Amino acid sequence: MVFQDLHRPLENLKPKGAVGWIILISGSLLVLQQFFGGWLAGTFGLVPAQVIHRYWVWQPVTYLFLHGGLFHWLFNMFIFWMFGAELERRWGSKQFLKYFFITGVGAGLCILALTPHSGIPTLGCSGAVFGMIVAFAMLFPNSVMYLYFLIPVKVWHAALLFALIEFFAGFSGGGAGISRYAHLAGMVTGYVYLKFSGGLNIRWHTLVRSWRKPRKPIELHEVTDELVTKVDYILEKVLKEGAESLTPEEKRIMDRYSKRKH
Repeated sequence: MVFQDLHRPLENLKPKGAVGWIILISGSLLVLQQFFGGWLAGTFGLVPAQVIHRYWVWQPVTYLFLHGGLFHWLFNMFIFWMFGAELERRWGSKQFLKYFFITGVGAGLCILALTPHSGIPTLGCSGAVFGMIVAFAMLFPNSVMYLYFLIPVKVWHAALLFALIEFFAGFSGGGAGISRYAHLAGMVTGYVYLKFSGGLNIRWHTLVRSWRKPRKPIELHEVTDELVTKVDYILEKVLKEGAESLTPEEKRIMDRYSKRKH
């Protein structure tokens, strides 16, 4: 699958920055796995029994950089680059890495919760990769991706399809079903992160409060950080899809904001 923005083709997305370093590190480790595979998988892969009983707390992070073979690595890195390069360009490397680790660890915690006594290592950043798909779908919902290089679908449609596939495949996947649920956990973690953290800076106390009581609506006479973020999104939407694409609510926000700024 490949994607293309509706108004801007894929460009300047060479593997660089954090994306490039993650690809390089995991590729180097893939070579080392050919010689020390068993030791690396047992020590730095995600082995729930080791984490729960021996407190090897680094494993929910380090397992992201190991993979089960060349094709596993190639598939993950291709999807990771395809979506991650654009996310890093938009967010910056620091915030991109934060999102990568939050979604990857979220997928790892799902594995720990479902199989706390398992001695089988889990390898790979698939959970984080699925989280990248969710982030891209939330930021660029109307961009088009081509499933199997042939079938054009909007990214948010594809993300929903992938979530359903992972959910139902988990029921009949046997041991592989755990990985399916981990993929889904990466997607859910990414959605919650972006939904409740303002997109970039997660604040756990804000997340907890949002579960206890409804969030206070934005008062448009106040120029808040949240309002500025909304305006930035609307302006980007105008540039990509034209002013006619705005909803009545978005037009109202821009009208009130422009009056306030004057």
